[in-house]
Amino acid sequence: MKQTFKSVADSRVTISELMLPSHTNFSGKIHGGYILSLLDQIAFACASKYSGHYCVTASVDTVDFLNPIEVGQLVTMKASVNYVGRSSMIVGIRVEAENIQTGVKKHCNSSYFTMVAKDKEGYNMQVPSLILSNHEEIRRFYNCVKQIASRKERNLHEVAFDYKSDDAINGLKNYNVKLDLK
Repeated sequence: MKQTFKSVADSRVTISELMLPSHTNFSGKIHGGYILSLLDQIAFACASKYSGHYCVTASVDTVDFLNPIEVGQLVTMKASVNYVGRSSMIVGIRVEAENIQTGVKKHCNSSYFTMVAKDKEGYNMQVPSLILSNHEEIRRFYNCVKQIASRKERNLHEVAFDYKSDDAINGLKNYNVKLDLK
């Protein structure tokens, strides 16, 4: 198969939506779950646009809720592919909320979704290689490399950590827990 290349710009997707009262949580702010649903949609659109294939969410690596979003604000989500593997892509998403009366914008969320390209039978598909065109794209790519290494380290720790050991049990004294083993 001939290797193809696409630029980060080829992956960019932007969506905007006015936040309605029906999107609120019990405190009157826009519900985080609603934002997560929009994040998943734009990650799908971005990855599918880049790869040319149907894509599925493999993991939601980071969702940092930085500021609340209010009813009546215009939320804009900007997504781009920041990293590609063989069949996977890490999509970075920035969420901003704008007061449409004053024009004041605030950064509300940053998220990273790992998406995988699939063929019609559900098998993983190879994605185009990524062209990095500037230092910001290189920075984002390396941040994803660090994120992948961190995930592998976490998974290794989960397998290797002996939570039944005396050290682990005694270490619980440092946390806000009460041990009541039966």
